[in-house]
Amino acid sequence: MATTATKHTSGPALDWNAGHGPVTGALSATTGAFALATTGAATGMPPGWALAAGAAGAIGHTVAGLRVRNAGRTLTTRAASWLVGAGWTTWAITHGPLTWAALGSLATIGVGIGAAARSTALFEEAREEETLAAEQRQIAAELSAERRAVAAEWAERIQRICGITVRVLGVEQWPTGAGYSLDLEPAGGITYDRIAQDSARLSADARLPHGCTAVASPGVHQGRVIVDVTTVNVLAEERTYPSDYGTLSLLSGIPWGYRTNAEHILANLREQCALVVGPTGSGKTNMVHTILAGFARAEDVLTWVIDLNAGSAGLPWVLPVLNGQLSRADGQPVRPGVDWLAGTYDEAVLMLDAAVKVAKHRKTVYQDLLAKANTDLLPVSPHIPQIMLVIDEGAEILASSDRTMRHLAEKILEVIRIARAMGVRTVLTALGATGAVLGNLMIRREAKVRVALTGGETEGMDLGKMFPGTRGLRVDQAPHKGAGFMGTPESPAGLFKAWRILPNQIRDIITATSDRHPILDADSQKAAGPQYARRWDAERTAWMRDQTTTTAAPRSDTAAPAGGGLNLSALRAEHEAPVSEEDELARRFREQIDAQFATAPAPDTPTAEPPARPAGLNLSALRGEQDSPAQRAALNVLIAAGPTGTGASAIARVLNDEFGTTRQTVVGWLKAWAEDGTVVRVGEGTKTRYVHRRHADGQPPQD
Repeated sequence: MATTATKHTSGPALDWNAGHGPVTGALSATTGAFALATTGAATGMPPGWALAAGAAGAIGHTVAGLRVRNAGRTLTTRAASWLVGAGWTTWAITHGPLTWAALGSLATIGVGIGAAARSTALFEEAREEETLAAEQRQIAAELSAERRAVAAEWAERIQRICGITVRVLGVEQWPTGAGYSLDLEPAGGITYDRIAQDSARLSADARLPHGCTAVASPGVHQGRVIVDVTTVNVLAEERTYPSDYGTLSLLSGIPWGYRTNAEHILANLREQCALVVGPTGSGKTNMVHTILAGFARAEDVLTWVIDLNAGSAGLPWVLPVLNGQLSRADGQPVRPGVDWLAGTYDEAVLMLDAAVKVAKHRKTVYQDLLAKANTDLLPVSPHIPQIMLVIDEGAEILASSDRTMRHLAEKILEVIRIARAMGVRTVLTALGATGAVLGNLMIRREAKVRVALTGGETEGMDLGKMFPGTRGLRVDQAPHKGAGFMGTPESPAGLFKAWRILPNQIRDIITATSDRHPILDADSQKAAGPQYARRWDAERTAWMRDQTTTTAAPRSDTAAPAGGGLNLSALRAEHEAPVSEEDELARRFREQIDAQFATAPAPDTPTAEPPARPAGLNLSALRGEQDSPAQRAALNVLIAAGPTGTGASAIARVLNDEFGTTRQTVVGWLKAWAEDGTVVRVGEGTKTRYVHRRHADGQPPQD
């Protein structure tokens, strides 16, 4: 059995490896000389031996001092100490070391040696500091000619254009090779904003390429300024979403894109809401997918998505799972990339009601946790995840004058108003940075993380309202798709670009992050109620099946059985013909998902009778067989839009990629359908929308 020895010590510990100081060195020298003199006198040792030993010691210390480049003063002091000690020892051996004269002279020599050693040590320390300072000055003086030229050039440029005298303290090249930073010290108490207001003029004078800027920002204190100069327009090139799908946390920030220096910019959304604006063609939808990708990678976030435009923002994160197209290496079922998707008005109301209930319930049940953590912010973690509500074109909902939309807007504002501390935040998108969008005080106050994707579009992009107090931002600085401006409380508004995220990357992220998604805590699930638990029921996801109907090959309608849970096998109709091995494997895979994620009805909940006919679309019964696939798809969009309805532009955007349908064509269809009663037209001018007759009860038709 191994034993461990315990060493007990008392008193101060001695370091026998430490060198001598002035006191210990003097004591060592005097006691050594006294011992040698006493021994030599008692044994009749020749006195010359002591003198020879002292001379050897003096020579040895001198050689060692020369090797380490000691000062001549130090070399002389140490050699003299050896020779004086050797001389006293030689005299004491001859005349006797035990006399008062011998002892007194030895004590005097010891004091002298100690004082000389202390003086020499102080001199050497001062000499080393001076040498180090000289080396630093030499390093500073050896600044490359290129950097010195850059520093002189910008000092002259700022003096000429801004009328400000600055001293350039440093020039740092960026590791990405996209530019450099200047550390400036303006004279006369000038602050960074005086230089920032001339950013455009400085960029033009420096002949920077299009898309490159010279941006001034605060330095280490109020008297210093950092000027970031971009020399390579990284925003002009398209960069795909990083292939590293590692774990993220809401508390450390979610990457949304990259700055002009190619560094990632993070959105910190624990307390803040976000507003993303961008006209059609600016890359806003791609930006939404980038945001959803970051949330999917986070271990402490559950994502709820509202998109009344047929759910297009969230469908790529759900349909591959519903259709059984994804699988994991360990054989476990794949979870959707978002936790809840609402593509209709009714589903959006259910989601917002659940969010309000969760926030209010958390305020009561987690009081002990808040007290233990000594905070008024709910500690978000994988066990108590934050709910991020992503509402596509949500800002337009808040600005809408429609009665139905106003009801939805009130619920959105309630979530924004009451749920900050309890971990429910929103990301709103809009088609433009206009007064109608930014006129709501709640948005301006809570949405401090802001993104404006311009795509070169000037109409409806008031950057002054989007980023108040920030000067020098112009739409023409970001003409590329996916590029624009982003500002956060931690990072001033400036140029940035979102990554291009491809459909196959979305599927890869869904698979890679499936086991990372947290589960809503039990208390919040209880507050959200059965509407949350049954969010993946076949009846609730029927509109998603309608989306697949318009893109998949025609198939016979089959009734979907009622029941709870994510019944993926019910979402795919069974062929009457013999199925292949691949189809059979997909069927078994969907059954595995049903088994893991299904939600059984409560014992007291009556089971609904199976519908007499399938819940999917039967467009041939609504329209004649002469309708084209594009027209049937348009009718599908109208039905999915529910009582809210939708407009010609929204329908054209959905159909354009697959059918190449233009807005003018859709307008013609809607006019014909309004005349024959298939749809009901509501509103006038830019507020015109069309509601399918299924949902048109209570909607007054327009002449």
